[in-house]
Amino acid sequence: MRKSSSSVIPAVLAPSAGQAASLYRQLYNGIRDQVLRGHFAPGQKMPSTRVLAADLGVSRNTVLNAFDQLKAEGYLEGLSGSGTYVARALPDELTQAPTSRPTKPATLASTPRLSAFGERVARLDHLRARSIFVARPFQAGVSAIEQFPYDTWARITNRQWKSRPSGLLPYSEAAGYLPLRRAVADYLRVARAVRCDAEQVIIVSGSQQAIDLSARLLLNPGDPVLVEDPAYSSARAPFEAASARLVPAAVDSSGINVADAITNCVDARLIYTTPCNNFPLGSAMDAARRLELLDWAARSNARILEDDYDSEFRYSTRPLPALQSLDQTGSVIYFGTFSKVLFPALRLGYVVPPPDLIDEFIIAKSITDRHAPTVDQAVVAEFITEGHFARHIRRMRALYLERLEEFVDCARRSLPEDITVPRPDAGMHALALFPEGWDDCSVAKEAISAGISCSALSCSFMNRPQASLNVPKTAGLILGFAAYSVRQTRTAMKKLAAVVKLYSSG
Repeated sequence: MRKSSSSVIPAVLAPSAGQAASLYRQLYNGIRDQVLRGHFAPGQKMPSTRVLAADLGVSRNTVLNAFDQLKAEGYLEGLSGSGTYVARALPDELTQAPTSRPTKPATLASTPRLSAFGERVARLDHLRARSIFVARPFQAGVSAIEQFPYDTWARITNRQWKSRPSGLLPYSEAAGYLPLRRAVADYLRVARAVRCDAEQVIIVSGSQQAIDLSARLLLNPGDPVLVEDPAYSSARAPFEAASARLVPAAVDSSGINVADAITNCVDARLIYTTPCNNFPLGSAMDAARRLELLDWAARSNARILEDDYDSEFRYSTRPLPALQSLDQTGSVIYFGTFSKVLFPALRLGYVVPPPDLIDEFIIAKSITDRHAPTVDQAVVAEFITEGHFARHIRRMRALYLERLEEFVDCARRSLPEDITVPRPDAGMHALALFPEGWDDCSVAKEAISAGISCSALSCSFMNRPQASLNVPKTAGLILGFAAYSVRQTRTAMKKLAAVVKLYSSG
């Protein structure tokens, strides 16, 4: 015989319109919880949907939807002409209310071991999940997103969807949407002097994936790879995850010191470089060193991984041509991203491998994530071909130049005289260089506590540069300027100056 329904409806079941979850979901969660705790016993009859709806002050459809979900999952069962009951088949251990609160989560009897790759990834602490990113002065690497042409982007996006783009919705080519590859190839040939055609361009999920694919395809565990020093720490991570042996290649005011680098690592399989704008020093590789690096790669059968970092934003001269434009032997793997020139959440970039590696990169891309989002690629393709991309870059270059001038002037007026603030020729950040003996990590920590985003220059180095290299100072702060208005810059610079003065006086 079935048990009769309880005349008392637990108050905990009453949904609230003020909660994030829908009323139906709240009711479903409440009944499920009562069943699992044993407050609704197996075989107990539930109130009718009309009665429960009236008692709880919700619509009958809300109760019906909750009951239907619970029946589908086996918590309730319905008998034709009789009503709805708590399922009898629930395991006993699920319907026993806990006698005491567990002190720690249940764990497996034996924790499975990570792979060697997993162990290496677990050690990359600086890449662990972070909270939602909120830009504040002087966070580096952040663009002026408020100046993005939202209306133009929305118009192109709406046009794509109104045309019912059925051809964009199925699985697509791993190499990317062909019209975008054509648009990128045309842009790179004109703006960056890159030697490529559309078939050579592969659309990837940002520059980080380009580095990761290159590391996976070209490096075995223990293989030596030359990495610019200093460099962006996330650029080193894929090589560390691949268990490559990282060898620092010292950078000075003329880029990588090629002679020293190849002397330190004659058998390097790969060299990572940002020849047009090193992060964080801002130096560019001169012509002599470019030719020297290409000659070494050709003779050593090595590859050069060229990161075209912030190349569009150059303020003293026209943007420098890519190193790849000089490559005659297929040594250079060139890549770039739309994260800085459009917006980071787009997660689109491009890699241009030499002809003998095109198929391998496409296969590796297909294994990693099959392909980048096709509709987004179609929007970017039209944004480029209609001329909006070039106009946006020109406008941002002019805006960033204005903000750079204000930033440098404000920094030189506000910070102590023994702190040097060179005016960078390119990029979206500047350096505040400290006197000898200053602990930039401590200053950065204090600045962050005061609400100023920054990072210590010394943290970008693997090795301190030799005195013979033209890098006079390695302690200072990396400070972004591109994303911040004049008012934001002036306000934040006062706070930073107070922190620095307090440190210097202490």
